[in-house]
Amino acid sequence: MTLMQWFIFILIIQVIHGLGTWKLYIKAGRQAWKAFVPVYNAIGLMHIINRPWWWTILLFLPIVNLIMFPVVWVETARSFGKNSRTDTLLAVITLGFYNYYLNYATNEEHIKDRSLKPTTDVGDWVSSILFAIVAATIVHTYFIQPFTIPSSSLEKSLLVGDFLFVSKFHYGARIPMTTVGAPMVHDTIPGLNKKSYLFDDHYEDRKTSLVNKLQLPYLRIPGFEDIERNDIVVFNQPADTLLDMNNFHPDRNYYKPIDKKTNLVKRCVGIAGDTLEIRDGYVFINGVQNVLPDRAHLQFSYLVQPKSTQFNPKVLKDRYDITDGFGIMNNQNTYYFSAISDEALAKFKDNPNVVSITPNKKPKGERDASIFPHDPNYNWNVDNFGPIVIPEQGKSIALNIENLPLYKRAISEYEGNNVSVKGNQILINGEATTSYTFKQNYYWMMGDNRHNSIDSRFWGFVPFDHVVGKPVFIWMSWDGKSPRWDRFFTTVSGKGKATSFLIPFLILLAGYYVFSKWRARKKANA
Repeated sequence: MTLMQWFIFILIIQVIHGLGTWKLYIKAGRQAWKAFVPVYNAIGLMHIINRPWWWTILLFLPIVNLIMFPVVWVETARSFGKNSRTDTLLAVITLGFYNYYLNYATNEEHIKDRSLKPTTDVGDWVSSILFAIVAATIVHTYFIQPFTIPSSSLEKSLLVGDFLFVSKFHYGARIPMTTVGAPMVHDTIPGLNKKSYLFDDHYEDRKTSLVNKLQLPYLRIPGFEDIERNDIVVFNQPADTLLDMNNFHPDRNYYKPIDKKTNLVKRCVGIAGDTLEIRDGYVFINGVQNVLPDRAHLQFSYLVQPKSTQFNPKVLKDRYDITDGFGIMNNQNTYYFSAISDEALAKFKDNPNVVSITPNKKPKGERDASIFPHDPNYNWNVDNFGPIVIPEQGKSIALNIENLPLYKRAISEYEGNNVSVKGNQILINGEATTSYTFKQNYYWMMGDNRHNSIDSRFWGFVPFDHVVGKPVFIWMSWDGKSPRWDRFFTTVSGKGKATSFLIPFLILLAGYYVFSKWRARKKANA
C-alpha cells in the first residue's frame, strides 16, 4: 500500500477502536471522544491499563506491534476485571474485538490501581519472554543486527565463519517493509523450513494479491554517513528469486519483498555517479585504478602445474594462507586454485612442488552470457567489464537502444516504471523519452575474491533501498572446527592488522562481576 492508503487504513482502525472502547474510556473517567482521536487515544489507553505512555510507540513499529497488540488487548480486559484464562484467550483470538463485549455487554468497573505483577510463575515467564523478544526485535531492526559470513567472497578481510555485528544506524535504519512476519528471523523459520512472513511470491500474483497490499512503502531513518568507496556493506541481493540461496536451480522464481531478499556482504567499489570499468580483473573508477584498504587482499584463480600430483591443504593454509578450494582439472596434472592473493602468490611460486603458475583470466572481448547486462551486444566477462556509469539520484542519463540494457532493470524493477521499446523509441510509462532521471542512488558491490564471488558483475546495480547496514565488529569467529581467537572482538574496518579486544573485554566483564558482588554484599550489610 502507499502511504496515503496506509493513512486511510489507520484512520479506519481508529474508528473501529473508538466504537469498541468509548464506554470503557468513560468508566475509566475519560471522555468518550478521546477514544476516537488517533495516537491520543492510544496514550489514553496506556493510562487506563496502567502502562507507560511510550508503549504507544511500540504499537506503530512493524513486527513489534504484532506482539504488542495482543498484549494491549489482554491488558485492557484485565483492567476491567477479566483475568481468567478464557478471557485472555478470547481477547487474543478475537483480534481485540472482545473489547466490544466489554464495552456493550458488561457492567464491569475499571480497576484503577491494579497490580501489574503476574499472579503465576507461568505468567511471569511469558511476560519476560515477550518483552525480551520486543527489546531484541527493536535492537535487531533499528540498531545492530547479527550476521554470519556464509561465503569466501571477502576472504582475508572477512572469513567464512565470522560472526558480525552490522550497524543499522550508520547509513540509516530501514523501516521494515514486511509488516506481518516472525520477529528476529529473516526469510525462513529455523527448523520448520517455512517462510517467515506473509507474502504471495508468485510472479503473476505479486502485484495483485491482497496479502501483498500489507507491504509498507520504503522508508529509512536518516543515517550519519554515506556509503563510501571500499566500504564493506550488507545488502539485499537485488535479483534474488531463489527459495534457498544455496540452490541455484529452484522449481520456479520466488519473488520476495525487498527486506526479505537474501542478505549479502560485499565491498562497495563504485558509488553513485562513478564510471566503473574492470580491466584484467582490476577495478578502475573514473579512469583511475581503485586502491583497496590495507586489510583487503585481492584474490584471483590460477592454474598450477606441479612436479608431483599432491598439495597438502594444511601446508597451503599454514605456510601460504591459501584457504579456498583447489583440485586437479584435467589429465595433464594441472591444478585449479580458486583463490590466491598476491602476497600468497609471491611465496607460493617458490614452492619446490610448483613448476608454473598461470593466471586464470578471461581475455577482453570474450563474452560471458551470465554477466550483466546479459545482452549479446555486450562482450563483457568477470575480468574485463564496462565502462558503465552508476546511476545517481537526481541525475539524468541519456537513453538509447544501445545502452537501455544497462539501465532497464533499474528503471523498471527498482523504480517502478513500465519500460518498453517501439521501433527505435524507448517508452517509459507509455511516453517516448531519450533520458531518465533516477530517484535513488545506486552502488556497485564486488567481492575481493574476484573469481569466487557472485556480485554486481552478475546482476548489476544495487539500489540504496536494498542497503541493510555496515559491518562494524567481529564478535566471534569459527573456522568450522575450532575458534579463531585472534579474530574475537575485532573491528571490521581500520588500518593495519586487526587487534582483538577479547582480553580487555574479559577483564572488564570480570571487574563488573566483582563490583556487582561487592555492591550486593554492601547493601546486604547496610
